[in-house]
Amino acid sequence: MKKIKELIIYILLLVTILPSNAFAYSDKLIVSGKNIGIEINTNGVMVVGLYSINNISPAKEADIRLGDNIIKVNDIKVTNIKEMLTVIDKYKNNNVVKITYVRGNKEYNTNLKLIKDDNNIYKTGLYVKDTISGIGTLTYIDPESGMYGALGHEIIDKNTLSIVNISGGKIYKSNVIGINKSKKGNAGEKNAIFYKDEVYGSIDKNTSSGIFGKYYVDKDSSILYDVANIDEIKLGKAKILTVLKNNEIKEYDIKINRLSSSNLSTKNISFSITDKELLENAGGIVQGMSGSPIIQDNKIIGAVTHVVIENPINGYGIYITNMLNEMEK
Repeated sequence: MKKIKELIIYILLLVTILPSNAFAYSDKLIVSGKNIGIEINTNGVMVVGLYSINNISPAKEADIRLGDNIIKVNDIKVTNIKEMLTVIDKYKNNNVVKITYVRGNKEYNTNLKLIKDDNNIYKTGLYVKDTISGIGTLTYIDPESGMYGALGHEIIDKNTLSIVNISGGKIYKSNVIGINKSKKGNAGEKNAIFYKDEVYGSIDKNTSSGIFGKYYVDKDSSILYDVANIDEIKLGKAKILTVLKNNEIKEYDIKINRLSSSNLSTKNISFSITDKELLENAGGIVQGMSGSPIIQDNKIIGAVTHVVIENPINGYGIYITNMLNEMEK
């Protein structure tokens, strides 16, 4: 009985020394607005297109579809295009290879024919990629965990229009070198370059609420913003932080028009750009602004996620608490 009693006391001590907020995000964040270069690695090799050889589509016959991720060839793991082609070349004389791929959350196997083209070269009928690059905006850094959040929405492959299943990635230093202005019916974009020798952090998650990972470089914790709860956000004046030139982060005025009662969407905050400088230089919201922090009453309330194509002065944002909750999962 004494040993049992001692064990119970020991277990209770272990429970009580754990901090009560071990799994809670910080109530203050380092707010960014910095432009970042983004490069993600797909989980396996992503199928982004299909083609026929001599009127035969081997991929269609094998029921391989856009957005599928090939993870093995003849039971050999492949993580990139080079590895995939090496295995296929090794077994090409068999005229068929076993393909293991992921669709959704399920794993499948199929046999893919290899067909010779007019030049006597074996073809698969697949267009594939293993990396995706782009630019966006860093929203925040958690000063306690060192984790960051960016974009406020998922990265989608433009060929398949599906969320990219990733195996990792990196964010880099980036400079904006120009802006293609938004016009009615056409969203503009930031033109930027990024530097692969200056890595800011890892990309560990690609989710509907943004990308998340570990931030590597120095973090300036001298100015922290409180995190606003949903019930603290109100209609009216607010600001966004973003970059229009080089790496200069500036504040721009917006007006919040509507707030969603649901916290499940990435379109929680409906707003309009009111800042004359931003309208003159960008025409409204442009691609690359995704993730720009939204500030109200010196609190971070959300991040820019979408532009309204029909009227790019208008856009949407996600509640910051949605991003933080997703980061913790």
